[in-house]
Amino acid sequence: MKETSWRDFQSEFILQKRKKDFFLKTAKGFTGLFILLLLIAGIKSFKIRAPENQNAFNVLPKKKPARSFEKVTGETPYKLSKTKLSTIIANTNFTKTDKNIFFINTPDHNLKITTSIDIYLQEYLLSVLDRLKSMTRGKPQRIAIVVMEADTGKIIAMTGFDLENPDINPCIESDYPAASIFKIITASAAIETLGYTPNTQLYFNGSKYTLYKRQLKDIKNKYSYKISFSRAFAESVNPVFGKIGKNYLGKEKLESYARAFGFNQVINWELPFVSGKFKTNTSDYHLAELGCGFNRDTTISPLFGAMLISAVVNSGKAMLPSIIEHVTDSDGKIIYKNKKETYKTPISPETAATMIKLMESTVSKGTARKSFRGSSRDSVLSRLTIGGKTGSIYNKKHTVKYDWFAGFGKEKKKKIVLAIVVGHRKYIGTRASTYAKMILKKYFKKNNTTAQL
Repeated sequence: MKETSWRDFQSEFILQKRKKDFFLKTAKGFTGLFILLLLIAGIKSFKIRAPENQNAFNVLPKKKPARSFEKVTGETPYKLSKTKLSTIIANTNFTKTDKNIFFINTPDHNLKITTSIDIYLQEYLLSVLDRLKSMTRGKPQRIAIVVMEADTGKIIAMTGFDLENPDINPCIESDYPAASIFKIITASAAIETLGYTPNTQLYFNGSKYTLYKRQLKDIKNKYSYKISFSRAFAESVNPVFGKIGKNYLGKEKLESYARAFGFNQVINWELPFVSGKFKTNTSDYHLAELGCGFNRDTTISPLFGAMLISAVVNSGKAMLPSIIEHVTDSDGKIIYKNKKETYKTPISPETAATMIKLMESTVSKGTARKSFRGSSRDSVLSRLTIGGKTGSIYNKKHTVKYDWFAGFGKEKKKKIVLAIVVGHRKYIGTRASTYAKMILKKYFKKNNTTAQL
């Protein structure tokens, strides 16, 4: 047996140790790799199974995106356009109804239409008209009444009748002579372009209510009357406004302000109608007739008359009228909803404030004074600020006298505008301004009582 030396033993020991170290390192490496693989597999398994235990580590599953109406049914939600609504309600006579909800069936839908009509006021006006129709003396040929919220354009009452055309809505017919209602446009133009104030001093010759060519001469003599702009408006003095139209404003400014207020246009609310007609020609005298309203060529509809007043009361903004609040389908879903909309802004807030003063003077000491006599002592009317403009003129055949009142009534939290035109026959019955007083008292009495309750 060969004797092993210390050197050989040492060499063999070192070799064995190296083999052992290599094995341990290799085994450790495989163990780490194995643990790493186990961890990776565990994480993947946790992610996959986490939804089965949603409370673990507060991990929540991702929400599935909501399925849209179009994906569920294959259809788009039904919405009613204003144009389509106009077609649906075209044959609905709102002037003869005492309700504010209507049910209309179309080929595709059963609709519930809710309006802005104030049933209390509408019923009252319908009862007044029923009494008028039963009269033998003083019954008008035509009458139209529109009451509207000044700052929203919502119609709260609309009624009337035309004995010759019983099936029409007289409130949107635009063939009524505007008469002195047009002085609202002339006065507004004078305030803004000529710098007129209520105290501006003016002069005229002859009668207040005539309009001869000689009255349009810009002269002051011993026969001239001196009058303030406010009083000339309140008393509806034709020569003063004739001279303003012909001598001081002229054709371009009159046309510009008539257009700014909305004349000669179709107003696209739920029941489209023509606002009114205003047209000039080459005659200077015709400019005077237009400026004061002493003509039968300028026409307006009663609803447009209310819109003119809304511009004055609403700081220069004329509101687009509306009568439909909303429409729902058979499932109760709202498919149409009214939105407040400004139609035009023809005048500045400063001009509107001045016009309010002029219109107040019409009621307190002008052409509507007799109709509103006693208002300062009335428990309801005394709390209101009331203003307006009157107008009157015969038709061409001289068989019907048109009598206007377009004005407003307002208190702190509520303001309404109204336009009334009465086409009197042989006998003059109740005047338009008297109807205005009755309406204001009825409406604000009801609203004050409701507020107290």
